Amino acid sequence: MDLDLPAGLTHRPLTLADAPAVLAAIAAEEVVDLGESTMTLEDVESDWLRPSYDIATSTVGVFDGDQLVAYADLSAPSVAYTAVLPDHQGRGIGTALAGWVQDRARAGGSDRVGSQMPEGSAADRLMRDLGYEALWTAWDLELPPEREIVARPLPDGVTVSDASPSDREAAWTLLEDAFLEWSDRDRVSLDDFGARIWGRTGYEPWNLRLVRDARGELLGATHVHLAGGDDGTPSAYVAKIAVRPDQRGRGLAPAMLVDAFALARAHGATRSYLSTDTRAGARGLYERVGMVVTSTWVNRSIRL
Repeated sequence: MDLDLPAGLTHRPLTLADAPAVLAAIAAEEVVDLGESTMTLEDVESDWLRPSYDIATSTVGVFDGDQLVAYADLSAPSVAYTAVLPDHQGRGIGTALAGWVQDRARAGGSDRVGSQMPEGSAADRLMRDLGYEALWTAWDLELPPEREIVARPLPDGVTVSDASPSDREAAWTLLEDAFLEWSDRDRVSLDDFGARIWGRTGYEPWNLRLVRDARGELLGATHVHLAGGDDGTPSAYVAKIAVRPDQRGRGLAPAMLVDAFALARAHGATRSYLSTDTRAGARGLYERVGMVVTSTWVNRSIRL
């Protein structure tokens, strides 16, 4: 599929070797839109290394000579990621990438495709002007470095501990079941799920925490990992947290969050953050344990 690009620019599919340049483009855009970037090389690579993912057919990079100035990634049948270096915005590159994404999604059988971007950003304005409708709002929340972590005890007989390799399938089932209650997507395979957690570079057993009752039954799961900050100080990202439906309302989730925050600080993190959106209805929970909203995002989508 060709791209209608400004004169002098070229394009090609990306390879894993392009991941640092893609990260640089994402970070440059986020610094302009948000003041900082929390994206990491591990985020890019773990997504591209999913067994079901084909980087050659799912990505395109735009180059000015040897420099990557923009990219697009059809990460899932109806989910895309893009970035354009700020000094190359306004040249029609974003519009060309939107067309490429739509063509790729349509060829794959999808009837809709979209992406999420900071509210009011150049990308948000462009997608609105191209006819993408806003579906939901999302937020990044942070536990500020100076905020005291107040202990939240678990109910009697309930414990939390690191997951072992034999626990991984049960954790996958619980987390996917919970997220699919409100997320309009297909179930992620165990192999793809694992590529983003225990297959992620730097994974340690404490990154996947499980809550069990006295009989050993799984009640909840948390995935938290470290991410390097711009100043070299690690931050912690709570990527997933879920409680089994019949166990909600017992105070498990706040205790699980506090456990994740405390472990992250013990491993050197000064900040802890996570993302949620209007579909999950969990923002109030996060704010009650001391988290504050740091950015607002809009998920936009277009019918094909």
